Amino acid sequence: MAQEIERKFLVKGDFKPFATKKIRIIQGYLSSVPERTVRVRIKGDKGFLTIKGIGNKSGASRFEWEKEISVDDAKALLEICEPGIIDKTRYIVPEKSGLKFEVDEFYGDNEGLVLAEIELPSEDYQFEKPEWLGEEVTGDPRYYNSMLMKNPYKNWKNN
Repeated sequence: MAQEIERKFLVKGDFKPFATKKIRIIQGYLSSVPERTVRVRIKGDKGFLTIKGIGNKSGASRFEWEKEISVDDAKALLEICEPGIIDKTRYIVPEKSGLKFEVDEFYGDNEGLVLAEIELPSEDYQFEKPEWLGEEVTGDPRYYNSMLMKNPYKNWKNN
């Protein structure tokens, strides 16, 4: 079982010239309770089922388990997910130390939201922040995908 350590940021500038890859992602949640989110995802031409535990105090670390499933199974599971599907394009942007940012550009009810995440080897790992990286929102539940499906960005972006 894996422990996920990541930090999340708003994006304030143009990151696309630095992206090396992009892929469309559609996802829904069979369970969105913070203690155990169960996500179904179609990422390009692959399906995935992911279970995540509740985050630690900083919001940077939590349990994560993921298995690849068929796209047909993922489509069938999306039909029984909680209301609110997440639709986004993920861009991969290399970071200077060899890590990578995953930058998500959202559509639909979350249009206008662009978030960057970086997975780290430890919580205190130092990395260089590019100019296009904005305010850190690690641990802010409004920016969790499981919350964006319930209370989309369009409902609170100007608050």
